Amino acid sequence: MPLADKVVLITGANGGLGTAVTNAFLEAGACVAGVARKIQNSDFPHPNFTAFPAELGSADAARAMVAAVIARWERIDVLVHLVGAFAGGQFVAETDDATLEQMLEVNLRAAFHVFRAVLPGMRARNAGRILAIGSRTAVEPQPMVGVYSASKAALVSLVCTVALENKDSGISANVILPGTMDTPVNRAAMPDADPAKWVRPAQVASLLVHLASDQASQISGAVIPILGGDL
Repeated sequence: MPLADKVVLITGANGGLGTAVTNAFLEAGACVAGVARKIQNSDFPHPNFTAFPAELGSADAARAMVAAVIARWERIDVLVHLVGAFAGGQFVAETDDATLEQMLEVNLRAAFHVFRAVLPGMRARNAGRILAIGSRTAVEPQPMVGVYSASKAALVSLVCTVALENKDSGISANVILPGTMDTPVNRAAMPDADPAKWVRPAQVASLLVHLASDQASQISGAVIPILGGDL
């Protein structure tokens, strides 16, 4: 098991992607702290899983959640940040402030809060992995999704900055940019699309497990696309 005895904090642990990722890390031998607004131990009936219901909308909430995980396992070896949201369908000129704030809050500020909360402990131990999920549109902007794309681009910049700032501290930071994910939510939202071309969550989960392992210790600052059949 490549992650035996590793403590992995997964935010958004029970979402469409999160379920696949959480199961993959448990199968790899990790002790998983699963974070979401509504999550419970019964969601993943595995002895190495513990649920931590929490919001990440403030610095204090993120610090309290991280402190609770450290109290349970004494450390955090890997952070897998999956929290994100999508809003679109309007030109930039028509996008309201509420949509802008929602995208920045969920796709950028939540990541900033949790990164800042876990980094001191990782730096103290000179070891750690930080992994995040961005979006293809972070580097390939499309019309009608301007503030979503901008928030994901800011997340990519944040992850790469964390990688640079901690390159001498044994900490790596990488971000994956998937295309459209084959999740129940996306299938319901796009019933006429061809999901055979979409990205399978299991593929993303496998890559995250690899990046969290010792075999990927020299990979940092990477921005990795996973586009499925929609190249």
